Amino acid sequence: MTSKQQVWTRDAVRDRILDGETLIVYRESLLRIPDKWLEAHPGGNLSLLHFIGRDATDEIEAYHQDNTLSLIPRYSIGCVVNTLDEPWIPLVPPIMAGWVRRKGPGGKTYWHRESIEQRSAVNTEASPSSQILLVPNDASPLSEKLPSGPTAETLEPPPATLSPKAQARLSQAYRDLHQRITEAGLYDTPYLTGYGPELVRWSMLAATSAYAYSHGWFKTSAMFLGLFWHQLVFTAHDLGHMGVTHDWTTDRIISIVIADYIGGLSIGWWVQNHNVHHIVTNHPSHDPDIEHIPFFAISTAFFGSLWSSYYKRTMAFDWAARFFISMQHKLFYVIMAFARFNLYANSYTYLYQKAFDTRRARGGAWAWRLEVLGILFFWTWFGYVLYGTGSWQNALAYIMVSHVVTSPLHVQIVLSHFSMSTSDLGPTESFPHRQMRTTSDVICPESIGFIHGGLHLQVTHHLFPRLPRHNLKKASFLVKEFAEQNGLKYSEFGFVDGNKDVISVLRNVAEQVKIVGMVAQSEVVEAVEKSVPDQKQS
Repeated sequence: MTSKQQVWTRDAVRDRILDGETLIVYRESLLRIPDKWLEAHPGGNLSLLHFIGRDATDEIEAYHQDNTLSLIPRYSIGCVVNTLDEPWIPLVPPIMAGWVRRKGPGGKTYWHRESIEQRSAVNTEASPSSQILLVPNDASPLSEKLPSGPTAETLEPPPATLSPKAQARLSQAYRDLHQRITEAGLYDTPYLTGYGPELVRWSMLAATSAYAYSHGWFKTSAMFLGLFWHQLVFTAHDLGHMGVTHDWTTDRIISIVIADYIGGLSIGWWVQNHNVHHIVTNHPSHDPDIEHIPFFAISTAFFGSLWSSYYKRTMAFDWAARFFISMQHKLFYVIMAFARFNLYANSYTYLYQKAFDTRRARGGAWAWRLEVLGILFFWTWFGYVLYGTGSWQNALAYIMVSHVVTSPLHVQIVLSHFSMSTSDLGPTESFPHRQMRTTSDVICPESIGFIHGGLHLQVTHHLFPRLPRHNLKKASFLVKEFAEQNGLKYSEFGFVDGNKDVISVLRNVAEQVKIVGMVAQSEVVEAVEKSVPDQKQS
């Protein structure tokens, strides 16, 4: 029997993971990811770390083309039992329990506990028995007695609320759906009918902005520049998912031109951030797209000052967070008006960190240099535009108008997730179940779908992230059929109703902040009263 024919038991897989190996289940194969590839993976290392000890078949096939999938057998070290009748029982990935591998002196790796796992003690809709959240090390009174590495108990999932066999059947139904979509030719990009009109729109918006600028109509010019950026972002999103030419290098170069050179934003940062969002959607401790402390919290789970495995920091629920979150439903649109400035901050922080990062992901060196040149180019031409307005007042107005005009984009981005479930149903939950539970669509007439740039069809996009944007509508009919056949809810609502739902969620959490504040104040008053001697008895 060759090593690739060896059948691995769950206990054997667990023990090798505890020894520091990165093992992932793909169909009935057990994959061992070398440390070098873990660092060079184009989708980022977190995309792999979140699936250690789990069946990642659906995620792998959703995010990779056939030519990439054909390379997977080279990482196989054996087989596991993983069938519909006897599905693989997942382990908890160490990173989801607060454990990561670090390199010490001499390059030797060791376990490092960056946070503490907090398992649910109840079984409610908001906090199911399967839920694991992360809190900072200093939040635990037992932090000085922590083990030097994860244990077998650490990797054992809490009681699941879902049936492994039912989830395995759902995964198989999803794979059948994926095959139907592929055979229907929906992965073929409609360049002429899809991106032809896009090019016309971009040209008209850019030309109008330039024409207005040449006549001194600076606010009008700024408005159309903002609309131009707004439309370009959708295509950058497509390219980041390899959903245009389906070639990594080609899509990345085009996306750098659009995002960095024209928009001043890092596509590298966005891809890294967005990939994680897609695989751990709406998880409070892991999804960066819902981690907006101190400004927003869509779940009371954030009141616990959670640890972010993406940002590697504590999301402190401090006085600033309590202040903003208590009014978040009132400040939502105001903050969204300035959201693009936050993208600059995240982009430039990412590029700065990558300058000192020894890890070399695919295209890491040339792509990073091209991005830095792009940012410099952006601020050169945009700075020249601002200088040409004639005064600092005009320049400031130009900046504000052009950036505020893009704010509907940021509302569109959060609309499909902010009002959806943030519960953790554990590693047993299948890919299609998780995506449909945490994602919703925005009902929109096809004639104005370009305004949303495909973001109104997020359910289908999350199930098939590489699918060309202009084919999402056709695919959504098959997804709705799939949902009905498998007893899943396909969530969708109108734009106005969707905004109302988001505001409602924000308001409910804000009210909880006020209640927590009132309880805390009451406890302080009670404690003070008990500590003050009774003056009448003195």
